[in-house]
Amino acid sequence: MKIHQRHAWPLTVEDAIAIQEKLQAEVITQDQLKEPVQYVAGVDMGFEANGTISRAAVAVLSFPDLQLQETSLARRPTTFPYIPGFLSFREIPAILDALEKITIIPDLILCDGQGIAHPRRLGIACHLGLLIDIPTIGVAKSLLIGKHKDLADVRGSWQPLIHKNETIGAVLRTRIGVKPVYVSSGHKVSLPTAIDYVLRCTPKYRLPETTRIADKLASSK
Repeated sequence: MKIHQRHAWPLTVEDAIAIQEKLQAEVITQDQLKEPVQYVAGVDMGFEANGTISRAAVAVLSFPDLQLQETSLARRPTTFPYIPGFLSFREIPAILDALEKITIIPDLILCDGQGIAHPRRLGIACHLGLLIDIPTIGVAKSLLIGKHKDLADVRGSWQPLIHKNETIGAVLRTRIGVKPVYVSSGHKVSLPTAIDYVLRCTPKYRLPETTRIADKLASSK
């Protein structure tokens, strides 16, 4: 996979903010997916040695049947602290290492984190999509910013996620009786399309199959 090295990896929050503000203008929130989508991927992270080693996992699945086709793992020293809103600077370096190992290039990547539902509209899904030029979706387990109305307990129901009078994502019910997920455009995917693909990748559980498999790989010993 080709990686676009757009910047050096920062060591300070100030440098990270400058990169986010520069890259945000390049994020595309309209559909530029290659149709039909044949492969979807999930990326996730684990940490070893008290957080000093980052362990990234990639899982590539066929679509729409969601059968596992390929996985990869990569480890590297962790160079950025855990700070909400700056997840990409902590996780993407190892994720890029793992992506470089795969031979099946996915048409779409679902990230365990935010897309534009981010204070500077550049969550990990946006950042990764720009660096690898592949459509991405943010599928977060928790709310970072924004407000929304109450959500019906029906699979597929959703409400707009609003921040500063702007729709930045959707709160989506993927399974009855469990907490929703927070979906937002990453890069080259519109919000309606993001919601559709997240639901199609989530046939049984709360999280997409891409994320579930990548999470097991990233966290297993």
